[in-house]
Amino acid sequence: MKLALPTRDGVIDDHFGHCDHYTIVTLDDDNNILKKEAMDSPEGCGCKSDIAPVLANMGVKVMLAGNMGQGAINILQANKIKVIRGCNGPIDDVVDKWLKGELKDTLIECDHHNCPSNEIKL
Repeated sequence: MKLALPTRDGVIDDHFGHCDHYTIVTLDDDNNILKKEAMDSPEGCGCKSDIAPVLANMGVKVMLAGNMGQGAINILQANKIKVIRGCNGPIDDVVDKWLKGELKDTLIECDHHNCPSNEIKL
């Protein structure tokens, strides 16, 4: 299984469509981390980019994100990628919390590009 994390400076970016790159984490069947790699983010807003089908074709099944708008959520879900919003902090900590079952989707979505709702702390 693969996870995608919108990343900037080693931490979850507050808004997935504005991230510097995606950290792609590959897990084995026992949820051990096999590999982490960076994938450049396309220019433009996440919901208007082609990132969702690209991630889906790579085998990404889960997006661990800070926040995103409903358009991005719809596109990711249409590509069979589960969205977990409300994540923050260092990438390794977020992955560790997800592996322990400690992350739940906050169900809060951005309705504009400078969304203050992504200040949720885990």
